[in-house]
Amino acid sequence: MAFTPYHKWHHDHKEHHATVGNLDKRGTGDVKTLTVEEFLRLSKWQRFMYHFYRHPIFLFGIAPFLVFVFQNRLPKAYMNRKEHLYLHLTNLALIIVIALCMWVIGWRAYLLIQLPILYIASVHGVWLFYVQHQYENVIWTRSNEWNYKNIALQGSSFLKLPLVLQWFTGNIGFHHIHHLSPRIPNYKLPACYKENTIFQDIQPITFFTSLRSLKLRLWDEKRRKIIGFNALHLNAN
Repeated sequence: MAFTPYHKWHHDHKEHHATVGNLDKRGTGDVKTLTVEEFLRLSKWQRFMYHFYRHPIFLFGIAPFLVFVFQNRLPKAYMNRKEHLYLHLTNLALIIVIALCMWVIGWRAYLLIQLPILYIASVHGVWLFYVQHQYENVIWTRSNEWNYKNIALQGSSFLKLPLVLQWFTGNIGFHHIHHLSPRIPNYKLPACYKENTIFQDIQPITFFTSLRSLKLRLWDEKRRKIIGFNALHLNAN
């Protein structure tokens, strides 16, 4: 089952495409990322909480489950009446379906089936979303320099996966193409890549090279690159 309310995701996804890579419009459909200057202005407690939030164990081991199971159940301030209504209808439908499943096969059997599926899917989903916009050589800018085409091609990764994983993830590894033209069906993305050299000029990242993204935490506006805490401490020394 999909635990994401459609209208909520539809709104967040549209805003994500319109604001991705824009340092002045962070906060919707993205992983919280501070600039170096913003981080240095935080109190010790706030820095600790940001360290905790950005730690891989929380970001990929705990947060995905919390987002899909709990956060997606709650309304947001920006939602209109229609979005509120469908959010609550989705929650009601989930309650009914889950209750029926538990009644038919028992609550233990249901949880043993549903929880692992939900956990594995949510962790992989968050990981994919993370490496699509947080990787070495990614480009972020302020609003006055923000350009849709440039950010789509250089602010979204090309995650090159084995064919089996490419199929299971709906070709979303071609994320730079998806951001340039989200109307392209996912099954057409590989063909678009092969037929247009502009997409092939983007340096791909692989599963193993994407692991370097785990250390990236802050955007350095002076150097125009995303860095880790170690790089920040080295500069301070």
